[in-house]
Amino acid sequence: MALPLIFLVLLSAASVAVGEIRYSEIRSDDRSIIPFDEFGFTHRGQLELNVTQLSLSGPAPDPSTLSKVGFFLCTRDAWIHVLQQIEDSEINCALGSDAVQKVFTFDHLPNPTTSEFNFLYPETDANQYTLVFANCLPQLKVSMNVRSAMYNLEGGKSNRRDYLSIGKTVLPRVYFLLSLIYFVLAAVWINILYKKRLTVFRIHFFMLAVVLLKTLNLLCEAEDKSYIKRTGSAHGWDVLFYIFSFLKGITLFSLIVLIGTGWSFLKPYLQDKEKKVLMIVIPLQVVANIAQVVIDETGPYGQDWVTWKQVFLLVDVVCCCAVLFPIVWSIKNLREAARTDGKAAVNLMKLTLFRQYYIVVICYIYFTRVVVYALETITSYKYLWTSIVAGELATLAFYVFTGYKFKPEAHNPYFAIDDDEEEAAAEQLKLEDEFEL
Repeated sequence: MALPLIFLVLLSAASVAVGEIRYSEIRSDDRSIIPFDEFGFTHRGQLELNVTQLSLSGPAPDPSTLSKVGFFLCTRDAWIHVLQQIEDSEINCALGSDAVQKVFTFDHLPNPTTSEFNFLYPETDANQYTLVFANCLPQLKVSMNVRSAMYNLEGGKSNRRDYLSIGKTVLPRVYFLLSLIYFVLAAVWINILYKKRLTVFRIHFFMLAVVLLKTLNLLCEAEDKSYIKRTGSAHGWDVLFYIFSFLKGITLFSLIVLIGTGWSFLKPYLQDKEKKVLMIVIPLQVVANIAQVVIDETGPYGQDWVTWKQVFLLVDVVCCCAVLFPIVWSIKNLREAARTDGKAAVNLMKLTLFRQYYIVVICYIYFTRVVVYALETITSYKYLWTSIVAGELATLAFYVFTGYKFKPEAHNPYFAIDDDEEEAAAEQLKLEDEFEL
């Protein structure tokens, strides 16, 4: 029962596959369930299955029992029904359920020594399916190379193939449009830096680098998805996507840490504990990107796929928590300084700004990690692109907020205040103290 439950988890978590042509190698594997890719079909869907170097090892199976070994398509709802049937002892093999669609079972092999076969399966029932291999014969080990290609045929006489799932077929245009928005954002930021060049800090150039890397990352992702949509392969664009995704991730988390510490705005240096945060976040981002590459390129059929998925989620959570500490330290230091150095108004302004930034960072992390996942879970398979757009719009809003709040100013409120502001700030601190008491 453990493997079916694991597969249910995989069905709920495996959203990385977008329908490209996959080459999978299975070696002496005795797992009863091996999930491959998930794909959203229209009523004109096709599944091409090419198996080579097929070999079965272990006790010689009776040819009549090979109907319990083979490939099938299954929706998430159908798999829950299959689990119930197995639990109620109605069936002892997923292939025996009427809730799944059998693609090819090994009892249809021409003879037991057959080492390869090709099969085309038309899918006319529009839905989101996962391609699964089932082996319900104990002690039977299977080795094979599997080429799977799932696609939808577009309308018209050409019958052009679309290798992107129906819920993600618009992603090339979405990512390209977003890359243009970030390009405009970068141009606006460059213009601001030029006009306010006398008050520009090093952190402002770092912000520009983050926006440019995000632009290139989205552009490469647009090309990556575009080639997959047309040909089923990324043609090398995935390499550039991973490179810019890695650089974007490191620079974004580093930017949050640097702003949170007040580097360049409040002080020209980092304390040892703040440097340690950076030394933790950067290596973790390296691990996270390695995990992401493994997850994307292997797919859930790999035996270590679940482990890499857990590593990625754990590292991402640790990074998100780590970047909050410098902001908390800055808030604490500013609050103490507001009571001791006689510059209440200046420090109160800084304190208010860092409090706002702390709240926005938490909201950004929560939305992109929790809300977006929830949207992906509850949204119809036809509109999976909406959860991606929601996450990207949240990221865009976070970039705009950061740039607006920390833009270079000729009359920076950090350094220019009058007596009235000083008195108002002192009164505000007094009220805060009374409220806390």
